[in-house]
Amino acid sequence: MARLSKDLEAAIVNVDQFDASVKALTNEVDVNAQKPESEPQVKMSNREIAKQDGIYLKPDRSINSKESFNEKYRTEYEFKKEYVPFIAENKEIIGETIELWTKPFAGISAEFWKVQTNKKVWGPRYLAEQISRKGYNRLTMEDRPVSQDGGHTFTGQLVATNRIQRLDARPARGSTIMKSDF
Repeated sequence: MARLSKDLEAAIVNVDQFDASVKALTNEVDVNAQKPESEPQVKMSNREIAKQDGIYLKPDRSINSKESFNEKYRTEYEFKKEYVPFIAENKEIIGETIELWTKPFAGISAEFWKVQTNKKVWGPRYLAEQISRKGYNRLTMEDRPVSQDGGHTFTGQLVATNRIQRLDARPARGSTIMKSDF
């Protein structure tokens, strides 16, 4: 009975140490990690996209802000609210409409958007930017060699992160904006 208790206590300590090491790693995860390049879901030529008028988006709902707008950010806000053409992609549920809230600056209304996917749409630059930031980091366990000692290789489990892009907004081909614009 005492042996079982000691083994159980040792296992609890090991689990707690592992949990602490995973928490330490997840705090260091880079949210802005480089996302892998992928093929667009829509296979249209630049000419076909340029011919499309596109859908002009407007917020479905809006909640007024009780904060006051800081006028130091007026020029940045004016730039971010310009309508730009883009193609939104839902990479996890292909073809499903994207629904999200935006509030780009304090003092601006929070807005609920329903964005059509795989079609040319026109929306504010801050909406396209927010959609293109939607992703997450996947933590996986991998057995890798940890050290070598006198011809012996010791392996252990290490946490590796992969950046998964959940939603994306690509500039509409044939338009004059560049990816760096959002």
